[in-house]
Amino acid sequence: MKVTISDVAERAGVSIKTVSRVINNEPSVRAATRQKVLDAVKSLNYTPNLAARNLAGTHSYSIAFIYDNPNAYYVIDMQNGILEACRAKGYELLIHPCKSKSPVIHSDLKKLIEHGKVAGLILTPPFSESSSFIETLQSMDVEFVRIISSTNKEQIKGKSVQIDDRQAAYNITQHLLSLGHKRIAYLSGGEEHLSTLGRQQGYSQALEDAGISVDKQLIIEGKYSFESGEINARKILDNDRPPTAIFAANDEIAAGALFTARMLKIDVPGQLSIAGFEDSPFSRQTWPKLTTAHQSNQEIARSAAKLVLEQIQNKSAKGCNGSDSEDKTQRSFIPELIIRQSTGPAPE
Repeated sequence: MKVTISDVAERAGVSIKTVSRVINNEPSVRAATRQKVLDAVKSLNYTPNLAARNLAGTHSYSIAFIYDNPNAYYVIDMQNGILEACRAKGYELLIHPCKSKSPVIHSDLKKLIEHGKVAGLILTPPFSESSSFIETLQSMDVEFVRIISSTNKEQIKGKSVQIDDRQAAYNITQHLLSLGHKRIAYLSGGEEHLSTLGRQQGYSQALEDAGISVDKQLIIEGKYSFESGEINARKILDNDRPPTAIFAANDEIAAGALFTARMLKIDVPGQLSIAGFEDSPFSRQTWPKLTTAHQSNQEIARSAAKLVLEQIQNKSAKGCNGSDSEDKTQRSFIPELIIRQSTGPAPE
């Protein structure tokens, strides 16, 4: 027969309500009592029915991951990181891909929260960067955490996990400068993303600090895709004064640029150095492997999930809107420079 919460309560010698509090990781349980319940759960091999918990009362045990991103590697890393945090706290994860430009996105969001009994959400760009989207969530009784570039840090309010794209891009450009490169092109991603702006700012600042004027002809607007890198690299390389290095706004763009270099019979890194960003599988599946900035999406997602779960539990325990300290609701990551074979000394 299936083990029930009543069996756990009887084994531990406590009430069903106390078992529920322990399973939900509520702080208002004495350590000794908590341990008795956990021992009973383990000995009986009890697994709580999360769906039944959601239906049983007003408290929800689900969080939702909201995204609009075609990069499967990014999405899988995010899901794995969030799932790890959810399982540790006994929560379910609702994965919700959607179109950020849909005319009914706000009403769909409200239906998701109300009908799915969602206690919290994790938002990735472009949702995390949309002021109207944030306003919609603030009007509802739901916790949320934004994963967002810290490019405009002073404008980021509330709970967030921030990625310092600017500093990471500065470090990549500085690496290329240290190899003797002076004509460094920047292949941009979509302008609608804050990360694009932050990465370009880091690139420009590194050049200026080295006493090199930013040449706007070496900055090419594009999209975060292999095809964009392929096309824009051809534009920048097929002229009288081509760059000796390319910094691409992500690894897909960099892989596209590397493909174009091969088609033009340009040696990498002998004649041209190429660097990407994010350390996605694209950076390791090319030859030569790409210099990049390691962005741990799984760790970022796990941190965001822990943060939103903390807020949910604080709200439940205190009967208010979570922590009083704004500083404790913001966490940050700086992607780390990874030097590989695609960058080398500037040609004579």
